[in-house]
Amino acid sequence: MFENLKSTLEGYIHYRGRGHTAFLLHRISGLATFIFLTMHIATTSTVFLAPSWYELLIRIFRNPLVMLAEIMMAFFVVYHGVNGFRIAYNDIFKHKLWAKASTRRALVYVFVTAFILWLPAVGIMGYNLLKSGLGLFGGE
Repeated sequence: MFENLKSTLEGYIHYRGRGHTAFLLHRISGLATFIFLTMHIATTSTVFLAPSWYELLIRIFRNPLVMLAEIMMAFFVVYHGVNGFRIAYNDIFKHKLWAKASTRRALVYVFVTAFILWLPAVGIMGYNLLKSGLGLFGGE
């Protein structure tokens, strides 16, 4: 089992084909999104199953470092969605966009689009970080 994992990871590292960076970033952002959703569901379920744990987890999540990680996590979620849309669009409608030059250009477009879509989340989450995490703006 571990040989298969080792072989897969080595393939990711050594492969230098078309769209390698986009491929790796999509895999990493997908894994990060999966971990985030799993933690979110598990944390939210403690409201009913163990309310005292929920209060403890909320205190942990108000730590400025955790809040900063959540802001970065929001970018991973947005990037994964935008890049997934690009992949589906290319597969269904525009097969010619898989050319090397188009793939590189598309990666830039994906990053710019993801960044623009991420900005409102940065504003809201950054304000909460400053208020609840650092105690600014009359926060706790």
